[in-house]
Amino acid sequence: MKQYSVIDLFSGCGGLSYGFQQAGYNVLLGVDNDEVALKTFSFNHPDAKTLSADISRLKGEDFLFLTGKNKIDLIIGGPPCQGFSLSGPRKFDDPRNTLYLSFIRLVKELKPKAFLIENVPGLIGLYGGQVRDEIIRRFEKAGYTVNYQKLNAADFGIPQLRQRVFFVGLLKSKKKFDFPESSVNPENYVTLRQAIDDLPGLENDLGAEVMLYPKNGRLSGYQKSMRNGTGRVHNHIGTDHAERTRKIISLVPEGGNYKDLPEKYSKTRNFHVAWTRLDGRKPATTIDTGHRHHFHYCYNRVPTVRESARVQSFPDKFIFLGNKTQQYKQVGNAVPPLLAEYIAKKLKSYL
Repeated sequence: MKQYSVIDLFSGCGGLSYGFQQAGYNVLLGVDNDEVALKTFSFNHPDAKTLSADISRLKGEDFLFLTGKNKIDLIIGGPPCQGFSLSGPRKFDDPRNTLYLSFIRLVKELKPKAFLIENVPGLIGLYGGQVRDEIIRRFEKAGYTVNYQKLNAADFGIPQLRQRVFFVGLLKSKKKFDFPESSVNPENYVTLRQAIDDLPGLENDLGAEVMLYPKNGRLSGYQKSMRNGTGRVHNHIGTDHAERTRKIISLVPEGGNYKDLPEKYSKTRNFHVAWTRLDGRKPATTIDTGHRHHFHYCYNRVPTVRESARVQSFPDKFIFLGNKTQQYKQVGNAVPPLLAEYIAKKLKSYL
């Protein structure tokens, strides 16, 4: 079977491309301006090259030089869209939209068989859908048949209520891409407990760079799929909170937040997700790039990088490099690899 070649723009640590790699694609290149994230990308995509660059300064011929004789079948990525919310649909070519426009330009120049864009769901409703429609119009003008859909990670066996929109374009195709259908009913969503309760609890210590899995009871199906064949856990180091912080966390019940605190503590952090203790009986809320406001469902600390990575569906063999803050950022910015893999497998039949 043919192995299709992929380049990942705005790759970060490579969650999106890792899903494609797991689906049997040949990931040629990851491009980003975060050099630490690219080191993580390189470590986990050993056959791929990396490029630290501003893609607005790159041309299609630059990629052809880097990928050699390999034809680029697919371009994937999650270009930032903040500029659209500031400039509006009538100023689509506003300099603040340069990165998104560069993605579109490079697709036009390289003419891959298909492209995939991931973004926040709010993009499709921005200015009454005018930004969405303009994105589609520009790709259609370049010869692509485009479809988009909002997907919830939890619907695909991922322990996280994370919604993102995906655009897929097929070159010179008479039919649109049909997105994969949900593989899990809401009553069977993978819960946070089912995702991470097999990892060391770190109740009495902060852990270490490399740890062994504890010898505990029965594993969930998700935990079996995530575990590292070496029997070792990486990136699982706890946070040494101040005593007062630990005390406040301890007063919040599972699934609760600042509203459950005594009055003298309830206003110590003044925003709607303050002092949120995750609910182990449900999928987690969306993992973000920070790690200071959502706490473990039973331990008085924030989740570790590895626990957050589990929630994102990164298998335990995926190792994050850099300091802990950089690792949290890499995890939070990523596309869940398992969701990317579902899309990648479905896309093969169209290619």
